[in-house]
Amino acid sequence: MKILVVGSGGREHALVWKLRQSPKVTKIYCAPGNAGTALEAENLNIPSDDIHRLVKFAREEKIDLTVVGPEAPLVAGLCDELRRHGLAVFGPSAAAARLEGSKVFTKKLLRKANIPTAAFSVFNRMPEAMQYLDECEEQAMVVKADGLAAGKGVFVCANLTEARAAVRSILQDRAFGEAGSQIVIEECLEGQEASILAIVDGDTIVPLDVAQDHKRAYDNDKGPNTGGMGAYCPAPVITSAIMDDIVRRVLIPTIHTMKVEGCPFSGVLYAGIMLTSQGPKVLEYNVRFGDPEAQPVLMRLKTDLAHVLMLAATGRLAELESLEWDPRPAVCVVMASEGYPGEYTKGQVINGIEAANQVPGAKVFHAGTTLKYGEVVNAGGRVLGVTALGETLSDAKQAAYAAVNKISWQGGWFRTDISDKAQP
Repeated sequence: MKILVVGSGGREHALVWKLRQSPKVTKIYCAPGNAGTALEAENLNIPSDDIHRLVKFAREEKIDLTVVGPEAPLVAGLCDELRRHGLAVFGPSAAAARLEGSKVFTKKLLRKANIPTAAFSVFNRMPEAMQYLDECEEQAMVVKADGLAAGKGVFVCANLTEARAAVRSILQDRAFGEAGSQIVIEECLEGQEASILAIVDGDTIVPLDVAQDHKRAYDNDKGPNTGGMGAYCPAPVITSAIMDDIVRRVLIPTIHTMKVEGCPFSGVLYAGIMLTSQGPKVLEYNVRFGDPEAQPVLMRLKTDLAHVLMLAATGRLAELESLEWDPRPAVCVVMASEGYPGEYTKGQVINGIEAANQVPGAKVFHAGTTLKYGEVVNAGGRVLGVTALGETLSDAKQAAYAAVNKISWQGGWFRTDISDKAQP
C-alpha cells in the first residue's frame, strides 16, 4: 500500500510514524513534510494547499490512500478532487469540512440538531454587533471570526469592552480578511475542556481515547491562546458515562444531521467539549486529527492505523472489530519559538533531538522544522511535540520533560505543567 500524507506539522509526523508501522504499507510520501517526516517518509516539494499538483501526483504514482492532515486543503476541496478521480482519501468533502471552515455553519447546525452549545448570535455588520453588545449585561463573551484564521480568530473576552475591541478588529479592521466577513458572539462557557476525536465513514462512528489540550501559552492557563502547547491521553476528566453521553447527544446527532443536510461526514470529527455545570457542551468542531492531540493519541494506538483509515475511506468502518490501546498514558509537550504565538525568528539550529529520542518511552515529533545545510532548524511557531509513554501519567510527564530538557535552541521555550490538570 502506497500512502500520501498531506501536511507539515507535528500531527503529520505522528501520522507518518504510526502508518509506517503497518505491515501493509510499502511506501509513504509526505507533502510537504518537515525535517522529522524526512526520516520516515519521502518528502515532496508540494505545498499542502496545491490541490492540482497533489491530485496529479496521487494519480501518477497510483497512491492507494491519501491522508489529509491540515484543515485548509480539506475546506478547499482536496478530498473532493481525489474522489472525483477514483482515489481513496481519508478526510471530509469541502461541504462537510464547513464544520471547521465556518463557525456560523456549525452553530446553526448545532441549533438545528438540538446539540448542547453556548448561546450565540451571528453578525456581518458592526453597528448591529455593537448594538447587541450594548444591550448585554456586563459579562465574559467569546467573539469568533467565521472562517479559518490559523487558530487566531477566537477572542475570549473578560468583559464587554474587550468584546467590542474584538468586534472592531474582525469586522472593521478586517484582521482576518474574508474569514472575518461574519462573526459569532457567544456566551463564555466555564469548566474543563476535552478533545473528543472519532473516526467516521459517514455512518459508523469509532471514538478514540480522550485527550486534553492546553491552549494557553503559559503555565496555569495564562497568556494568549495558541494552537496548543501540549496534550495528554487519556483524560480522566471524561468518564465512561460522560463519554457515552457525548456520543449519544453530540456525535450521533451531528453525523445524522450532516447526512440529512446532504453533506455526509467522513474523516476525523474532533469535538472540542466544555464540561459545564449543565453537562458537556460543544465549543467547536475540527475536521481532522488535532495537533498536538494526535501525538499522544497515536502514541497509544496499537491497532493498525493504515487498516483503520482505509476502512473509513472506503465506507467499511463497520467491519472494524475494535481499537486496541496501550494501557500506558502519554504526554506531549510542545516546544515553541521565542515570540510565539506572535512574531518569531526562524532558522535557529536545534540541538539534542537524538539524545531526547533515547529517553525510554519518548519520541520527538517534528512540527515547525526544516533542514538547512544538513542541520535541523526551527521554521515555525510550534517546533517540536516531545511525547512519552509512562506506566502512570506522572511517569509519562517525567519522561516527556526528561526528553524536553535534552533539546535546546536559541529562544526555545515550553510550558512546564502539561497534564497537571489530571493529577489528583
